[in-house]
Amino acid sequence: MKVTLSALDTCESSFTPLVVLELAQDVKEETKEWLKNRIVSKKEDGGAQLLFRPLLNKYEKETLENQNLYLVGASNITLLLGAEAIGLVKECNDNTMRAFTYGTRHNFKDFNDDNDDFLTMAECQFIIKHELENLRARDEKMIPGYPQAKLYPGKSLLRRLLTSGIVIQVFPLHDNEALKKLEDSWYTRFTLKYQPLDRIRGYFGETIALYFGFLEYFTVALIPMAVIGLPYYLFVWEDYDKYVIFASFNLIWSTVILEVWKRGCANMTYRWGTLVMKRQFEEPRPGFHGVLGINPVTGREEPLYPSYKRQLRIYLVSLPFVCLCLYFSLYVMMIYFDMEAWAMSLHESSGSEWTSVLLYVPSIIYAIVIEIMNRLYRYAAEFLTSWENHRLESAYQNHLILKVLVFNFLNCFASLFYIAFVLRDMKLLRQSLATLLITSQILNQIMESLLPYWLQKKHHVQVKRKVQALKADIDATLYEQVVLEKEMGTYLGTFDDYLELFLQFGYVSLFSCVYPLAAAFAVLNNFTEVNSDALKMCRVLKRPFSEPSANIGVWQLAFETMSVISVVTNCALIGMSPQVNALFPESKLDLILIVVAVEHALLAFKFILAFAIPDKPRHIQMKLARLEFESLEALKRQQMKLMAQNLKEESREGNKEEEA
Repeated sequence: MKVTLSALDTCESSFTPLVVLELAQDVKEETKEWLKNRIVSKKEDGGAQLLFRPLLNKYEKETLENQNLYLVGASNITLLLGAEAIGLVKECNDNTMRAFTYGTRHNFKDFNDDNDDFLTMAECQFIIKHELENLRARDEKMIPGYPQAKLYPGKSLLRRLLTSGIVIQVFPLHDNEALKKLEDSWYTRFTLKYQPLDRIRGYFGETIALYFGFLEYFTVALIPMAVIGLPYYLFVWEDYDKYVIFASFNLIWSTVILEVWKRGCANMTYRWGTLVMKRQFEEPRPGFHGVLGINPVTGREEPLYPSYKRQLRIYLVSLPFVCLCLYFSLYVMMIYFDMEAWAMSLHESSGSEWTSVLLYVPSIIYAIVIEIMNRLYRYAAEFLTSWENHRLESAYQNHLILKVLVFNFLNCFASLFYIAFVLRDMKLLRQSLATLLITSQILNQIMESLLPYWLQKKHHVQVKRKVQALKADIDATLYEQVVLEKEMGTYLGTFDDYLELFLQFGYVSLFSCVYPLAAAFAVLNNFTEVNSDALKMCRVLKRPFSEPSANIGVWQLAFETMSVISVVTNCALIGMSPQVNALFPESKLDLILIVVAVEHALLAFKFILAFAIPDKPRHIQMKLARLEFESLEALKRQQMKLMAQNLKEESREGNKEEEA
């Protein structure tokens, strides 16, 4: 028997607020009332059946600002049925991972009718977000009070409210007690220890926990490269034989760490339940627009946009713009080389100590310019990708990532390729690589964490003063928390964090045989990166909604592509070394052919190695196969039961006809 909310749920006048909804200051009362009714109404009436109340009562609104802040929560039964609706996977009493159902709730580990801790707070907030996003228009043609905000049957109300500017933002609240416990076990004590990934997952969700897991894994994986690279830097700059060994180690290292990560990632996500979680049908993204029509897949009315128009926008506007930006990046790079030449000539003419310091100035300026260009291009890429009007969020993200990766790769590494293969100046290559790596790391630490943290502290002091000056009898702690958090910056996802690691991986792997010390600097940076990113998540930015993830997505492919490019560059650099050239004094063609042959052999070995290491451990493969088998058997039983019922009904109808 299917359990419904209307049969079980009860109305709660007071509840634990989980999500904050902020409306614009000039929103009409009829719109507020309509929105409230849709949120609290029962499911069969088209509502979300959530709990909803304003942050301030009528008396407090007369004396305080922030009148349009509302708190959203849910009863325990609503959350449990919501967990079933989204296909949340939890651990059963027999240690298997299965999709949660309310009817079989007592079969799941740690479940108790009197215990509200079965679902993590991140899962509860994700369920509320899912319910709000699935509030859909029924007979309404527009949002009450706003005739320009058109609606059609099946349209997500929250998305229309956000795009119309009626709802300013929706964000999950921090749990200060749980946050303090997480901070104490995570970053407040500077000790060398593994991160509490399960706690991070319980508080922020799987996507962010996977990023911190990958950051930790990548940092530990860099340590062997750093340990081996240090003596190379100190003692054997020109020892070709030893550099072949180092480059070969880099090849095996870059392949093995990515394959082993996939296995570790599968272990984690199986334990968290997202590896076996069924993918939800993807709805159109909020910014998608077009002419209303019928979706042939869902049968629902929604905007339709011709694919050829999108392709025209991509190839006639976006692609030329990206090419123009790449050209501009190369032009800036040539200006940098002119500055390098000027600094070198000045140093050679004077030979003083200050001119030797001046040699590093062009690289530092260029590194800062690269960071500025990367950030400006990111805004342009987001605008263009949004203008292309992709229907799905996944398609939007893939096109955005492709645009940003291509530009960032060229912008950050073009000068190094030019120095290595055109100028063939290994000394300048080492200097430029070191300057770009160290400068970019310092700038990222300042811009991502230190500066936002300082600004947030200043704002926190201002909010505290306002709250202390209040005469009204209110819940000052909750009011202060909500007002403070609504002004925090919004976490835009793991894109920038993975991009930073991707570029770092490029600096370490592409030219490892020229600058082996790069791995050591990356390790030092990442030890502080873990703490600064944790600080950013806990104290600088709003708490993001949890998002289920089974892996790091397209970034796995990006890192693997970088490791393939690193094989080519390292083989080419070794082939250009004086020691190798001395072995082929007469025929350069033989040298080129041998280098290409070795590079192909190494790539073949790399792909064989990747194929030989399974993506999932054997025990995980067996568990997944077992779940698939049980699902098929359950489907067969259901079909047999349905067939038996049909035969029974046909038999009854036949008997009636005979009697007649």
